[in-house]
Amino acid sequence: MFFSRLRKDIAAAKANDPAARNKFEILLTYAGVHALSYHRLANRLYKMHLKLPARMVSQFARRRTGIEIHPAAEIAAGVFIDHGMGVVIGETAVVKEGVVIYQGVTLGGTGKERGKRHPTVEKNAVISCGAKVLGGFTVGEGAKIGAGAVVLKAVPPYATVVGVPAKIVKIDGRKIERR
Repeated sequence: MFFSRLRKDIAAAKANDPAARNKFEILLTYAGVHALSYHRLANRLYKMHLKLPARMVSQFARRRTGIEIHPAAEIAAGVFIDHGMGVVIGETAVVKEGVVIYQGVTLGGTGKERGKRHPTVEKNAVISCGAKVLGGFTVGEGAKIGAGAVVLKAVPPYATVVGVPAKIVKIDGRKIERR
C-alpha cells in the first residue's frame, strides 16, 4: 500500500513537472513527495489514536520539507505538491487524486468552529501559488484557483477563480460576464 501510493505520488510529479528528469531524482529530491510520505505515516498513527506521535512526525516533516500537513487530513495518492515551501493543509481537509498544489498554498479554516472546517479539493484541481482556500466547502473537480486568490466559498467543477475575494472568471474554459 505504501509503495503503491509512493509510485502514484512520483508519477504525479513526473507528469506535472517539466523539470523532472527521472523517478529516482524525484524520490530523492522532491520535498512534496517526502512530505506526502511522512504524512501517510502520521495519518496512520493518527488513525491508531497515537495522536502525539502523529503530531511529532508531522512537525518533523514540516521542519524537513517546509510543508505542514495535519495528521488527520485525508490526501489521496497521486497528489503533487510543487515547490511546496509554506504549504499548510488543515485537519479536516480532503485532497483527492490528481490535485496540484503550488508553494504557499493554505487549505485552512476561518476560525475555531468544530466539525468540517477545511476544504475538500476534488480530483484534478490546481491551486496556484499563494492561494488561500479557507472554509469547509468543496473546490470542484478540475477547478483552477489563481495565484494569490482568497477563496471563501465553494468553487464549481471546471471553474477558474481569481482575486481577493475570489470570483469565478471562467467555467469550462468560457469567460463569465462580470457585472
